[in-house]
Amino acid sequence: MSASPIIFCAIDTPHLTRAVELAKIVGPVTGGLKLGLEFFCTFGPQGVEKIREACPSADIFLDLKFHDIPNTVASVVRSVSESLAPAYLNVHASGSEDMMREAKKACAKPTKLLAVTILTSLDEGLLAIFDQKIDSFSIDEQVHFLAALADECNLDGIVCSGHELEILRRDTKFSKDFIFMVPGIRPVGADHNDQHRVMTPKQAMDAGATHLVIGRPITQAKDPAAAAQAILDTL
Repeated sequence: MSASPIIFCAIDTPHLTRAVELAKIVGPVTGGLKLGLEFFCTFGPQGVEKIREACPSADIFLDLKFHDIPNTVASVVRSVSESLAPAYLNVHASGSEDMMREAKKACAKPTKLLAVTILTSLDEGLLAIFDQKIDSFSIDEQVHFLAALADECNLDGIVCSGHELEILRRDTKFSKDFIFMVPGIRPVGADHNDQHRVMTPKQAMDAGATHLVIGRPITQAKDPAAAAQAILDTL
């Protein structure tokens, strides 16, 4: 693996040729590439290998968000980490303490296992509409609870929005190596699309993010490599 990159560019697309092209031109700039469910369900492990061949120097974050019974999640985490060895892989923290512990035990090195807290496409209003609130907890409180649980289960970090970083960084229980992977990143003036809890790259890094996930502001730009470099230049 390369030195840990700051940015993972999300190159989720149903077109393998386009994904490979993006990996070639953006990967050397960002140092990290994120592949999600759409990509993995369409192209499978062979698609991941194509991306790795396109940019061998880039770390890969497989954003598959596993969530099932502990035995099932442990089995798929073992399979994916052993066969594909991504730099990062994730599960849903809400899948339970037992699920996270079993997944972590099954995760082969050097893959780091992260826990997804609350999706950045959700906000307080949407959580209330879908009746997904934990008692009367705010999003900040829910994320803090799930992050602490992930830490207790020895996971390597979490995925959260930049808005929760302040409360998380006030908690000194998290080690200096604990990863805060932050999606929902939008440069100043960029369209928020389906994201609700967003921050600019600099805001997120200043708040304590260790890694950023940025997709459409890079991949939909006329010059994706230049767009990625422009973001890096703001940090």
